[in-house]
Amino acid sequence: MLEGPVVNLRIIGHEDIPLIVEWANDPDFGGEFEPIEQVNHREILKWLDGLSADEKWFFIEKKDDSKIGQIMYAPVGRHFVIGYRMLPAERNKGYCTEAIKIIVDYLFLTRDIVRIQAETNPQNLASQKVLEKAGFTKEGVKRKSVFIRGQWQDGVLYSILREDWREPKVLFKPKA
Repeated sequence: MLEGPVVNLRIIGHEDIPLIVEWANDPDFGGEFEPIEQVNHREILKWLDGLSADEKWFFIEKKDDSKIGQIMYAPVGRHFVIGYRMLPAERNKGYCTEAIKIIVDYLFLTRDIVRIQAETNPQNLASQKVLEKAGFTKEGVKRKSVFIRGQWQDGVLYSILREDWREPKVLFKPKA
């Protein structure tokens, strides 16, 4: 577990599959900027067991262990991409910003990489604000990069480079 001052990040495991299925099948969890999913227990188990060793998915948890969102990272060539989703009731409270800072610190402290990137919908101003608060820089628009709800939509590409990061932003410690 990675611990931050306000939230912890805990790797998702097999015991979490029922909640993952519930959240994945709830259009409100992803919100208007995410694809609509319909998955079952077997499909999530297959997905979870098929993750590469370098791809990790975490629950974002409050200090009382309540699960409020997900964050992930995965390698893409010589850099990493991150993604995240929060329960609607827990948005705009700073939890996601802290979770992103924890992941960025962890990746730059443990991997020989020069960049981490994320993509968000151009209309998702809240997500753009979260990325900017976490130190990411807007690079540009990727035209028609994702198919969501029957339409090809653009994505705004953000990144943070190692030289932009310089040092950890969140004091965290791996929990035994």
